[in-house]
Amino acid sequence: MVDMLQRLGAVVEVKSSDTITIDATDFSVPEAPYELVKRMRASFCVLGPMVARLGMARVPLPGGCDIGARPVDFHVKGLQALGASVTIGHGYVDAEADELVGNHIYLDFPSAGATTHLITTAALARGITTIENAAAEPEVLDLAQFLTSMGARIEGAGTKKVVIEGVDELHAVDHTVIPDRIEAGTFAIAGSQPGSEIVLENVVAEHLQPVLSKLQDTGVNLTFLSEGPDARGCLRVSSKSRLKAVDILAMPHPGFPTDLQQPMAAILATAEGTSVVTDHVFESRFKFGSELQRMGADVRIEGRSAIIRGVPLLSGAEVAASDLRAGGALVVAALGAAGETVLTGLEHLDRGYEALVEKLEGLGADIVRYDPDRQPMQLCAV
Repeated sequence: MVDMLQRLGAVVEVKSSDTITIDATDFSVPEAPYELVKRMRASFCVLGPMVARLGMARVPLPGGCDIGARPVDFHVKGLQALGASVTIGHGYVDAEADELVGNHIYLDFPSAGATTHLITTAALARGITTIENAAAEPEVLDLAQFLTSMGARIEGAGTKKVVIEGVDELHAVDHTVIPDRIEAGTFAIAGSQPGSEIVLENVVAEHLQPVLSKLQDTGVNLTFLSEGPDARGCLRVSSKSRLKAVDILAMPHPGFPTDLQQPMAAILATAEGTSVVTDHVFESRFKFGSELQRMGADVRIEGRSAIIRGVPLLSGAEVAASDLRAGGALVVAALGAAGETVLTGLEHLDRGYEALVEKLEGLGADIVRYDPDRQPMQLCAV
């Protein structure tokens, strides 16, 4: 994303591993490069803000994880409702508008990507925009608070109805993003392996409530410690015995997050009983099931559901990550498996987990990543 902004004319400086500065004074290039957009789906969301600021934009259709149909229809219809002329052809989306004007937008599905994209676009449109059936994820609210601090006028973020009154311009601010609930959830699930005990810092428990509730149903012990004024605190996760099977239904927030049903399936593979994991968000999110089977899991895929009959123990094997969260799930499975697991497809993991090897080493995992050629990462049960 930093590369993307730099190619579009912004000056971006990485100050440290968790801090960047962005100067968008010279943001002036109306075309996003294909080689960057194809690597990360979220980069498609520069389209609307580019039209709002420059009057035109050309952005390639996005790539990203292969987890099912992820059309940009909601994004395009929203931009058209705001007055943009949009054409799609030869793998590109071209949009232009002399002026964007607020309008009523109804999303057929509460897409987080479309919601955040249209909020950032409407913030600079003339008049009032109302987004109905909006996504309510914590990230949507955090974005709205960020934009509001920059001078935007936004109400209702985090609910199904968001109202944006456009302003002429936004100004620079300092902002601290919320903790990554999916990373925290993945580590909480990994720490649920029988006999484990870990403490996660910088966690907002409210953001993880559906996941924490299901972990407790499996028999995991959870304790939230030292909550600060901004609701961040430490979460202790421990488990002494074999987990119990539970059913999971992945839905838009505040339901169980689709990004964590795969790691959850990994620990349910050794839970006592039969679990059913269903995903109502993406229809092809169970490709990793065949990789779990290679590790000895009893998994059967039926449409949008995975039926998982728990086995006593998984065994190490050579497996490949088909997408980001599938990679997270296979790491979780490998940490609790007997013997050595070799995982490939690390380009997916790298997009969602920072310093994964170092963090797992800090928890006592026997894990090696072969650099600088980025050969397979080796994971062994401890």
